[in-house]
Amino acid sequence: MIRKSLKFFQTAERVSSSDPSDSFVFQRSLLAYVYASQQIQGHVLEIGTGSGYGIHNITEKATHFVTIDKNSIDKSLFSGKKNCSFIQMKVPPFKGINSNSFDYIICFQVLEHIKKDQFFIQEIKRVLKPNGIIILTTPNKKMSLSRNPWHIREYTCNELTELINRELQVVQSLGVFGNDRITSYYEKNKKAVNKYRKYDVFNLEHRLPRWLLQKPYDILNRINRKQLLKKNRSILEQISLDDYYIDNANDNCYDLLYFAKKSS
Repeated sequence: MIRKSLKFFQTAERVSSSDPSDSFVFQRSLLAYVYASQQIQGHVLEIGTGSGYGIHNITEKATHFVTIDKNSIDKSLFSGKKNCSFIQMKVPPFKGINSNSFDYIICFQVLEHIKKDQFFIQEIKRVLKPNGIIILTTPNKKMSLSRNPWHIREYTCNELTELINRELQVVQSLGVFGNDRITSYYEKNKKAVNKYRKYDVFNLEHRLPRWLLQKPYDILNRINRKQLLKKNRSILEQISLDDYYIDNANDNCYDLLYFAKKSS
């Protein structure tokens, strides 16, 4: 019973491809991999393997693919893929990775977890080859429904552009958007989250330290997603990759999707 409970309340930061209550987040996260796979070539580094659901998309296009994560991963994800390798490490820095090594770096939903974000971008610049490209996604702060205590900070379009341009050159500032089905679910989620937040009369959401809020956040987030699934199963079960699209970034996109280049 305890193990089942722990599984039910797994952190919302690791989305599942099989749990329909995660569809809203999973499909838009997958879109980043699909889109990136149409751009990349050569030697590719991924920062933040996660559950590894995007590995297949990238390995098909990369000459060699290195993926790194602070946690261990299921090695069966690399079965039959001779051009792949995994490194377990916390970043930054990228220990043991040579400078000027990669044509492309992909970094999806990681930046918001990084304390030393400027140093992180500096390390990305270091390991990119001249004219190399970083493809990065991070949540759009303007569309966040509440404080996420697992995130050290989130970014607006202007804030992300300013951060990246200190070291690299932003060449495309894009965003992930959704159609009417996605908007409908987002509004239902927003309404449900606000019901929880009205009980926070002392504004503890913003006054307490992040570490103290992380577990309660995970529990409430999972409960909320399960309740939304129960009430909106038809919407969630129909959400697919086709419900999301990429366009120029603005305050209404769910995720920021940026391309930045290292000068020659």
